[in-house]
Amino acid sequence: MKLGEKEYDFPLILAPMAGVTDVGFRAVASDFGADATVSEMLSARAMQHNPKKTGFMTLTTSSERYKIAQIFGHEPDFMEKAIQSPLLEKFDSFDINMGCPAPKIIKNGEGAALMDNLALASKIISQCKNATSKMVSVKFRKGHKTENFLEFAKMCEESGADFVTFHARSVQQGYSGHADLDAIATVKAKLHIPVIGNGDVVDQQSLSNMRQTGVDGVMIGRGSLGKPWIFSELKGTLKNLDKAAALEKHIAILRENFEEKWLETYIRKHLLWYATGLYMNANLRTQLATCDNIDKCVEILKNAWKKQSC
Repeated sequence: MKLGEKEYDFPLILAPMAGVTDVGFRAVASDFGADATVSEMLSARAMQHNPKKTGFMTLTTSSERYKIAQIFGHEPDFMEKAIQSPLLEKFDSFDINMGCPAPKIIKNGEGAALMDNLALASKIISQCKNATSKMVSVKFRKGHKTENFLEFAKMCEESGADFVTFHARSVQQGYSGHADLDAIATVKAKLHIPVIGNGDVVDQQSLSNMRQTGVDGVMIGRGSLGKPWIFSELKGTLKNLDKAAALEKHIAILRENFEEKWLETYIRKHLLWYATGLYMNANLRTQLATCDNIDKCVEILKNAWKKQSC
């Protein structure tokens, strides 16, 4: 499929994850082969009322090959203004979130709640598409109140979406259970635009299972947590992995843009994800979880990685 001016055989895309896909993490994932990266969810309304906060979430680096800004909202006019915002000029394309299952998003009629209102969803897509010359995609789930994913997918195509990303779980499932690969195959078979599969890709076998649906590419979310090198693993290009260097670059980029005190709290979850699978005592894990000295926590991880490789 084509992303911008480049043709990809089967792109691997870093999924948008709130509080996860920060500018540093996206850069490191790109270094390890992510063909495209997606920002955290950006509120269309917040872009108008609190542009400074949104600005921090729209930071990018030259490492990112193809940059996608993901926007959410339920008001077509605000969505159109977001697409046209100077804050997003640096991005190569736009994705409309119509699949977020978070209760606070659903309550506002946004995210996956839009799957219950095809007329409004269609208006948002078409209005956004008419507001830009760049590609516009839509990310959605199996459904909210009903599993109307095929009808919804067709609507996205008819409304002008350039491609869709289908996370084949219902809102009720959240992130539990398994993604429905048969549902993904059904959508792929019925649409003429590219379909990106999303859900459960964590290794070569799960990637192979996803490819059998016929999708044009795959989006990887939770499989990348603490493991931005998963893209190189899946492409079979991973050599001489230096996990410490990856973590240090992630932190260095964040330090260039954020205050240390804020970062000490924010980075804790990432440190624990990087520590997944490592043997370390409870005291060391507690230090990571309550990090108040980033360099000290990095040393804890470095030592654990060294011991693991011995």
